[in-house]
Amino acid sequence: MSGDNVFTSAVAEFYENYMVPLIFAPYAAPMVAQLRSPDISDILEIAAGTGVLTRALAEGLTDRVSIVATDLNEAMLDQAAAIGTARPVEWRQADAMQLPFADASFDAVICQFGAMFFPDRAFAYAEARRVLRPGGQFVFSTWDRIEENEFADTVTTALQEVFPNDPPRFLARTPHGYYDTATITEDLARAGFATAPQITTIAARSRAQSPHIPALAYCHGTPLRDEIEARGDLDRATAAAERALAEQFGTGAVDGKIQAHIVTVC
Repeated sequence: MSGDNVFTSAVAEFYENYMVPLIFAPYAAPMVAQLRSPDISDILEIAAGTGVLTRALAEGLTDRVSIVATDLNEAMLDQAAAIGTARPVEWRQADAMQLPFADASFDAVICQFGAMFFPDRAFAYAEARRVLRPGGQFVFSTWDRIEENEFADTVTTALQEVFPNDPPRFLARTPHGYYDTATITEDLARAGFATAPQITTIAARSRAQSPHIPALAYCHGTPLRDEIEARGDLDRATAAAERALAEQFGTGAVDGKIQAHIVTVC
């Protein structure tokens, strides 16, 4: 594997310690709230990462709901399994483009901030639809445009100054590159979903004790790290990101806007 969807062991550790509390945790509860939990007996999570949503599912759904959590990257699942959940969860390596499950296996499929990484989103959505039982729910989230996500935007701008001839564009290209709701709706229709999705845009706050935390989170805890290291010194780039964040948000505790879409379709 290579490219934007690869999370190595080094990235996975920083991802869990920094990215999860910074931007992913605020959206876990709203994702669970989208589920019609009384109607669900089993749920499949795609692109579970280090398990922030999985943990929320284990706590927020009744014990009778079985949870299967999958990710393409074993390193992410290793982190998730080491942290654990409030009750048993089946962890399984799986590719969203080729789910290893029979047709009509689950009442719900859920995916937090993974859709942006799918090489063919309509195909992946069709796979989710295939493993859903009739009337089942597919719930996923995707980040809004980078300009609505202040820390990511600031880091991207800072790195353009560090590498002016070939700036790293991972954040704008992938995590924040799939924000157009008309495109999302079209992709779901191409996947065979007959009803229009419900798309809710939710703004939240990203908070950290200092600008050093989001600088580390984005530069070390995402595949942006690989783009930086291919161009130069990771520490120098991280320091530049930290300076830019400090200039924009202050040198003490920092607080920035984040914004995402939560999509629900049956």
